Amino acid sequence: MQLPLQFQITDQELLKIGFAVFCGGLLGIERQYKNKTAGFRTIILITLGSALFTMVAQQAGLGVNINVITGIGFIGAGVVFKDNTGVSGLTTAAVIWVAAAIGMAAGAGDYPLALTTTIITLLVLLLFSLLEKYIDRVHHDKLFVIVFTNTNYENLLLVEELAKTHHLISRRRQINKVNDSLQVTILITGHKKHITKLDEKLLKMPQVRSF
Repeated sequence: MQLPLQFQITDQELLKIGFAVFCGGLLGIERQYKNKTAGFRTIILITLGSALFTMVAQQAGLGVNINVITGIGFIGAGVVFKDNTGVSGLTTAAVIWVAAAIGMAAGAGDYPLALTTTIITLLVLLLFSLLEKYIDRVHHDKLFVIVFTNTNYENLLLVEELAKTHHLISRRRQINKVNDSLQVTILITGHKKHITKLDEKLLKMPQVRSF
């Protein structure tokens, strides 16, 4: 005799799922607004999935499923990109990691912890970004790849002197000879407005073919 399948979900489980979706949505809106790789739907699915794994583990008597942290690491690694100028996506990867923890808190029924962490994370992303922009403006790094019209080494010294007169710090990264032209890679550090002035100077230099 085949017994009919019965599907039953309690109000408490619905509350956990809804709270996980709510917290994930708050973080997802901020990421989507900034046009990040992991946006609105992705963050919601991360908090929802973490909550479900936690709920299932608790029902099975296993407590909190720590393996969620290991699994979420693969997703976080997928949004980190490295190129010649640096590494991007680290903040989004950190948000994914925190979103998983918030989902686990919601799945465990600790709503105050989940909500408080969501609010703190939003404050860090929104308010601290203003401080980060200010710091970046007064202490900005820009990598220059300059190609001169000839191989005269004095041209490089002239650029370094220009950087110094604009209160900038220059660090040589690489020097090459390409097709009878000198190609140099220089890291310039200083105030963003001074770097902009250096850009304008380089545009007017006849010795500079491209940068």
